[in-house]
Amino acid sequence: HVQLVESGGGSVQAGGPLKLSCSLSEYDVTINCMGWFRQAPGKEREGVAATYTGGGRTYYADSVKDRFSISRDNAKRTVYLQMNSLKPEDTAMYTCAADELVRPPIWTAPTEYRYWGHGTQVTVS
Repeated sequence: HVQLVESGGGSVQAGGPLKLSCSLSEYDVTINCMGWFRQAPGKEREGVAATYTGGGRTYYADSVKDRFSISRDNAKRTVYLQMNSLKPEDTAMYTCAADELVRPPIWTAPTEYRYWGHGTQVTVS
């Protein structure tokens, strides 16, 4: 049973940093990609960043490029999202997702991910 557990959300002032973590509980599944999505009230779910285990490729949404950084600790089966220079428009529920096969050209598509966490709220004021 695969579980993703996020942590690190909270409230922060504009311009400040916040770091999210997502831990994968299952050891018998080979994940090729872990990503972060966010959804603000009244808006569609948006792919924020993704990291691939093979080759270490990372991808970012244009809206967060140069401000957010995704990284992972394979030994801890944990992926991180370092968010800097936060803006009020970054306010959303941030959710971690993972799958054994996420096709890079469409990493932002929620349908590519089988496993999802419950999310952690980020509020920027």
